[in-house]
Amino acid sequence: MSKAITFSGYGAPEVLRLSEVTPPEPGPGQVRVRVRAASVNPLDMKIRSGLMADKVPAHFPVIPGLDAAGVVDAVGDGAEVAAGDEVLGATVGGSYGEYALLDRAVAKPEGLSWEVAASLVTVGQTALRVLGQLGAQPGQTLLVHGAAGSVGFLAVQLAVARGITVIGTVGEHDIERVAALGATAVRYGDGWVERVKAAAPGEVDLVFDAAGAGVLADSVTLTGDPEKVITIADMSAAQHGVRFSAGTADQGGQSLPELAQLAAAGKLTVPIWRTYSLTEAAQAHTDLEARHNHGKAVLLP
Repeated sequence: MSKAITFSGYGAPEVLRLSEVTPPEPGPGQVRVRVRAASVNPLDMKIRSGLMADKVPAHFPVIPGLDAAGVVDAVGDGAEVAAGDEVLGATVGGSYGEYALLDRAVAKPEGLSWEVAASLVTVGQTALRVLGQLGAQPGQTLLVHGAAGSVGFLAVQLAVARGITVIGTVGEHDIERVAALGATAVRYGDGWVERVKAAAPGEVDLVFDAAGAGVLADSVTLTGDPEKVITIADMSAAQHGVRFSAGTADQGGQSLPELAQLAAAGKLTVPIWRTYSLTEAAQAHTDLEARHNHGKAVLLP
């Protein structure tokens, strides 16, 4: 038996419990890892609370968590890594535990911390996916709502590196942080449209909403076309004719090795705000729901 965080009904963070579970067995192409770090993502909290019950129905008991990094300790038929390898990837069946299954394990570059390795998976692949869906090209101007958040922060860096002009809406305390990435940071809240227009060198070509703060109608007006706006956070997207980008971060996992290498080389910064023990999973959810964090929260089983 091993330890994992589980919940057996929707609710507040207090539904998360430390439980004894049977370690999962890897199927064909899968690997089991001894988890060294598991990222805490906003989707984890939406699933736990029941907000995603219609899209991601739970089969209780549930082990939360989407991403993990760890050491391979068992491999399924056809797996391309071996026991003892250090890997990262999206999990099958949850990551908040001592063991987790990975469908497509990616080698962890030497020098990349466990915390960053686990934190890259969903947020990094989501950022790359949306930039691809928007068709963002060098020379265009991209507005990123929530540029200081986990996905937005990476989207800004990836876009700037591609020669895209980036404007990011942020809180007052994050202006310098985001500006240091090469973006123009403007304060969100009332009057943000005028501030963005003043900061933009010309028209705003594309909008990536990573905040879900009720900005879609004005974003469509800014670009003149709902097809040029994508959100990952506003469930009212369809009302505005805007695409809601969801699903697995990267269906084939092709972008994860690139992201891991960029992070290992110091070309992609993934801020780690705080680490928690496995028994502090409920506290991690509480802190993130209160928006106390400035970076990723990570469990260290």
